[in-house]
Amino acid sequence: MTPTPKHLKEHNAHATTVTIGNVVIGHPNQPIVIAGPCAVESYEQMKAVGETLVEAGIPLIRGGAFKPRTSPYAFQGLGEEGLKHLARMRDELGLGVVTEVMAIEQIALMLPYVDCFQVGARNMQNFDLLKALGKQPKAVLLKRGLAATLDEFLNAAEYILAGGNTQVILCERGIRSFDSATRNVLDLAGVAYLKQRTHLPVIVDPSHATGVRDLIVPTSRAAIAVGADGLIVEAHPKPEQSVSDAAQALPLEALAPLMHQIHIMADALAACRKPMPAKVTPIHTHAQWA
Repeated sequence: MTPTPKHLKEHNAHATTVTIGNVVIGHPNQPIVIAGPCAVESYEQMKAVGETLVEAGIPLIRGGAFKPRTSPYAFQGLGEEGLKHLARMRDELGLGVVTEVMAIEQIALMLPYVDCFQVGARNMQNFDLLKALGKQPKAVLLKRGLAATLDEFLNAAEYILAGGNTQVILCERGIRSFDSATRNVLDLAGVAYLKQRTHLPVIVDPSHATGVRDLIVPTSRAAIAVGADGLIVEAHPKPEQSVSDAAQALPLEALAPLMHQIHIMADALAACRKPMPAKVTPIHTHAQWA
């Protein structure tokens, strides 16, 4: 007999919260943002990003030290040097660190440097890696695969949960389609589905979902409106000079306005969740339109 999946939300069950450093993700109406460059390029770059995050009220920094790239000739990351730059942001600025792990043998190396392991879309069904992450104590941010169904996504999360690690965050980052106007298709209905079916926090990556800098803010608002617990976005001091994903990286000065807008959306969503008054006054009456 197949055991009951651990991700399923029982009736009236409390949602799981996940802790990254000293930051808790999963509280209602308290969206958390993770931001930083696609790849760690230098300490100076990360210091500029980190200081901006602190000013904007963003508690978690992201950046790739190990980079899975489509081309073997593209920049593959700084490795342990990049991890050290990230860890300095934790030590100097108090930011929690989120970065991608690509292989089982990287876990032990990364443990002292990171607060949350990110599993990229290409590794969503790397089951041996997921099993290994289930046996270590730190949070895991699991991204949906490029063409994974929601059930496949949840079964991937189950590999981590089955290993004993309950600190799992689901991340919708868009799925492939026939349309080339955006990099991927952001499945907001999937976010709502995951929030209804599971007790796990769900965040959205509008950077990879759209691949278009100017679409990140509106899709971020939509993600919060549909119930996402937070966002992970790409931001760079000089986006046009980014070694990877330049077209989808926000400039640092865009982060504070983004935070302002998603908090407005979170407040509006909180208001929507309040009980409806006994009598609702219509916005327009027939007389007004006569």
